[in-house]
Amino acid sequence: QVQLVESGGGLVQAEGSLRLSCAASGPPLSYYAMAWFRQAPGKEREFVTRISRSGDTTYYADSVKGRFTISRDNAKNTVYLQMNSLKPEDTAVYSCAKDGNMGVPIDSVRRYDSWGQGTQVTVSS
Repeated sequence: QVQLVESGGGLVQAEGSLRLSCAASGPPLSYYAMAWFRQAPGKEREFVTRISRSGDTTYYADSVKGRFTISRDNAKNTVYLQMNSLKPEDTAVYSCAKDGNMGVPIDSVRRYDSWGQGTQVTVSS
């Protein structure tokens, strides 16, 4: 069973940057594709980005393309989310998730079977 723990959230001004980390324990993270989702107050959880097991393929939601970058260090069992040019609408709880359910669209929460507790990101205007 993979355990995921996010860190790096906080309060930042618009146009600022943050780097989130998702540290895993248990089976090697290199076995799995990984994703970041976010959930703003009163809204459903939404897909942000995904990275393949090796890190050579990534996908981004249109809302973050060009501003966010997902990466991974399999030797450290950690996935990262670099967030630049942050906007107030990026305010949300950000969670990392492990790929688990093949055949489900990669931007669906149902695709992923292990989740971290989340880290709060607040962007002030």
